[in-house]
Amino acid sequence: MSNYNVYVTAKDTGERLKKYNLKEVLTKEKGENKVNVDINTKFQKILGFGGALTESSAYALSKLTKEDREKVLESYYSEENGIGYSFARVHIHSCDFALENYTYVEEGDETLETFSLERDERYVLPLIRDVKNIRNDLTILASPWSPPKYMKTNGDMNHGGKIRDEYKELWAKYYVKYIKAMKEKNIDIWAITVQNEPAAKQIWDSCEYTAEEERDFIKNYLGPVMHSNGLQDKKIIIWDHNRDIVYDRAKTVLEDKEANKYVWGTGIHWYVSEAFENTSKIHEEFPDKHIIFTEGCQEGGVQLGSWLTGERYGRNIIGDLNNYIEAWMDWNIALDETGGPNHVNNLCDSPVIIDTKKQEAIYNSSYYYIAHFSKFIKKDAVRTLTNVEGEKVYAVSCINEDNSLCIVLMNENNEEKIINLNVCEDSFNIKLQANSIYTIIRKL
Repeated sequence: MSNYNVYVTAKDTGERLKKYNLKEVLTKEKGENKVNVDINTKFQKILGFGGALTESSAYALSKLTKEDREKVLESYYSEENGIGYSFARVHIHSCDFALENYTYVEEGDETLETFSLERDERYVLPLIRDVKNIRNDLTILASPWSPPKYMKTNGDMNHGGKIRDEYKELWAKYYVKYIKAMKEKNIDIWAITVQNEPAAKQIWDSCEYTAEEERDFIKNYLGPVMHSNGLQDKKIIIWDHNRDIVYDRAKTVLEDKEANKYVWGTGIHWYVSEAFENTSKIHEEFPDKHIIFTEGCQEGGVQLGSWLTGERYGRNIIGDLNNYIEAWMDWNIALDETGGPNHVNNLCDSPVIIDTKKQEAIYNSSYYYIAHFSKFIKKDAVRTLTNVEGEKVYAVSCINEDNSLCIVLMNENNEEKIINLNVCEDSFNIKLQANSIYTIIRKL
């Protein structure tokens, strides 16, 4: 048993990633809950974990001293001093978590000659550079929320609307301009999503696509334009919206051979639905395609001290990893004490809240719940089979490249639970505290 280490985070205790040896959490008591780990049955590779580097996050972080800001970034992206993030999501010009609507071109520019990233040099790009200094292998996903208003049917970046037919090629070229402009600043974009939340008419930056419209935009414009500009190595990710109808949306695009050849995979958000099995359906039908989680947050403003938020993260990450998700990205890495700034007051929570009045960073339960995965499940880990018997008890397991087995156990019940854990030749009972999450590491 000496080859095990256990890390514990639990409600109503001071335990946050507290390290134990296995003997300290074992019990002779018996319970009805079982977790069986089969290390010989393997599934997808895990690419990594991360969060979004938005203008709002950058602005909130700018209210800290340079030293304290660096500590927050280290707490996320450092493997030694933080929780090991390796992914970041960025917005292609403005999103709701920007200080206002903005684009990279002058209004009405039909040649994109005025394209400039100057606006992002104030907050966004310095944040990306600082994160890259901590994590030089940073993997960046870029997503657009809306084309410029002159390209849209409603003449507005907000309130939905669609891309006008005569601007579809120009809009495809906009992605190319962005990727190449970022490269000139020594920032590599790994992948793009076609559109953030294409099924939603939002009061903020938004643009609607039916599944067929997204399919046709990819195969007739975005895919060919990316390839003709030498960007065929950049991944194209579809959907970038909720799990509820992800199978139908992905199927419409991926069953079209011309669209399929340009698409690397599908992105999902967690709002509306926890139907985790929907992504397994995509994997089973299109096993050569990838699936990643691109956004999730607690809506409704800051909820300091809430334990439910952390549990939502834990439940979702376990559910997603067990259904073929390969990378998992949180939304804003930091927000201010209001849950913003947000230019349409769509306030949300974040794992780290910056109290701009006191100039201090506050770490929510969600930060620690994410850490139980991101700190211990390393890049290119492989998920193994985990079977669970028990109400509100969840588990996932992965083997890292260094041959360490990582098992994450979560108890969402308001009372302790005894778990009979079976792994390799070992079988033992662990007492999980009420409302807790445990990460168990074993060298194989």
